Amino acid sequence: MSLQGKVAIVTGSSRGLGATMALELARRGAKVTVVYTSPRSESLAKEVVSKIKNFSNGSDGTIVQADQSKLDAGEKIVAATRAAFGDTIDILVNNAGVLFEKPLLETTPEDYASIFDVNVRGVLFITKAVVPYLRSPGRIINISSVGSRMGMENLALYAASKAGLEGMTRCLAAELGDAGHTVNSVQPGPTESDMLDDVPKDLVAMQKKMTPVGHRLGRPDDVAQVVAWLASEESRWVSGQAISTSGGFLMH
Repeated sequence: MSLQGKVAIVTGSSRGLGATMALELARRGAKVTVVYTSPRSESLAKEVVSKIKNFSNGSDGTIVQADQSKLDAGEKIVAATRAAFGDTIDILVNNAGVLFEKPLLETTPEDYASIFDVNVRGVLFITKAVVPYLRSPGRIINISSVGSRMGMENLALYAASKAGLEGMTRCLAAELGDAGHTVNSVQPGPTESDMLDDVPKDLVAMQKKMTPVGHRLGRPDDVAQVVAWLASEESRWVSGQAISTSGGFLMH
């Protein structure tokens, strides 16, 4: 119950890694706004909130639909959170993101906009919307990727967006530290998820072989535990960091 009384926002949390993060924060006592993008995901988001309410530990949940490629998404999410839980926010987990794999010669300006609008611009502007209500010591956790530090073919645009997110993380850590807030990024390695279904099977096999701990894929809970720790008081002296949660697949 280390997050009792805290209010959290987790974007992209109707399924997969994001849902697991939202549930873990709630399991520790937080009230959580579950953010989903597609109207088709509304029922999944409601399922996450139903599970949160069943914890019966003082946690609570609410849902909001917002497309983070749109400039008003951050304000919409913050308004829904304030309406549900009051005017203070303690934790922001920027999990929503878009995977993109395409050779350079097939990449278009429209591709660039669709990736960076969500993976970089969307994170910047929801953070801007949250900060006026962020109660010290606030926690901002940006979900990056091992791809930000590794050179892999056909992933130039995606990796660039995640590297940009990590640069933003460091600068915001410097800017918001005076208020007692911490800002960190988490770099999941290959993790069981819907997104991984789009990755070629031979690449997944290679990734397992390159993962020292158990030679397996990560599980969503492996990452959620690190996120929950960063959201807690125990992480108070960690800021501006990119933490590889990859079983050693990426070692700094």
